[in-house]
Amino acid sequence: MDKEPRIAVFGAGSIGCHLGGMLAAAADVTLIGRPAAMAALERDGLTLTGPGRARREVRGLTLATDAAAAASADYVLVTVKSADTRTAARELAGRLAPGAVVISFQNGLHNADELRAGLPGHRVLAGMVPYNVLRSGPAAVHQGSGGALMVEDVPAAGAFATAARAGGLSLALRTDMPAVQAAKLLMNLNNAVNALSGLPLREELGTRAYRACLARCQREALAVFRAAGTAPARLGPVPPHWTPRVLGLPDAVFRRVAAASLRIDALARSSMWEDLQRGRPTEIDSLQGEVVAIAARHGLAAPANARLAALVHEAERAGPGAARRWSGPALLAALGPADA
Repeated sequence: MDKEPRIAVFGAGSIGCHLGGMLAAAADVTLIGRPAAMAALERDGLTLTGPGRARREVRGLTLATDAAAAASADYVLVTVKSADTRTAARELAGRLAPGAVVISFQNGLHNADELRAGLPGHRVLAGMVPYNVLRSGPAAVHQGSGGALMVEDVPAAGAFATAARAGGLSLALRTDMPAVQAAKLLMNLNNAVNALSGLPLREELGTRAYRACLARCQREALAVFRAAGTAPARLGPVPPHWTPRVLGLPDAVFRRVAAASLRIDALARSSMWEDLQRGRPTEIDSLQGEVVAIAARHGLAAPANARLAALVHEAERAGPGAARRWSGPALLAALGPADA
């Protein structure tokens, strides 16, 4: 592909705006999102901030609210919440150009498969975003931690990878995306802990009781993955099966051992925290709920994950500003005995 690729981002929330804004330096980008969000971008332009780079002001993006705007795209990045994936496939079906490649940059294990089922005439690739992105204003998004995007290593991803790197995005092409997605789910099990704590990620992860909640969830998930024959990829310095033990270290020791994991700025929080603050449904059913579902299929139990899922659903029902902020010891006690 000699010319700049045409890239549409379907579901341009925090992650979608971040990806589209970065790609705009090397591609013709269309953002497709909610009317209020697109109106703010039309009025103010898009502002990107993040670790290790200057503030970036992005204008000239094509803004739309309807899937029809993706009709001429070479690549369509799907960044909607997992619960909206089937709806996204229905809206995009019949509207994409022949040969358009769809990339799922979503949490959870099954979104790429759902898109393949709904868009049978198109190549659908799995992707992964390893870092935290939150809205810092009506037309501004902030990347709070680092890491490289990951996408399936196939020829169809080539032009996208070139544009991503030219736009300043770190990107790795992988041949083991199911294992990568399993590893990302293990990481994302902290989203619920962070959301219920109400704390910035760096402070929450720096507190042993909160880490103990995450470790309980990860141990259950690792047992479930073993039963399912899934081996999560190693994405950082610590192998996945060692991570719960590292999480249990005393705070001072953990800060030394896991210094890279705590290289998170003070603004960073989980996307689930943001969803609760905005009164939106969370992705808990695709995270802790997924662990519980796989456990049930293999005759196992995942009580810590089940309890955290229930607490997040309670927080959803309570509404913005009304949900309980859990201390680390209280949340750990709410999960019940470790051998339950």
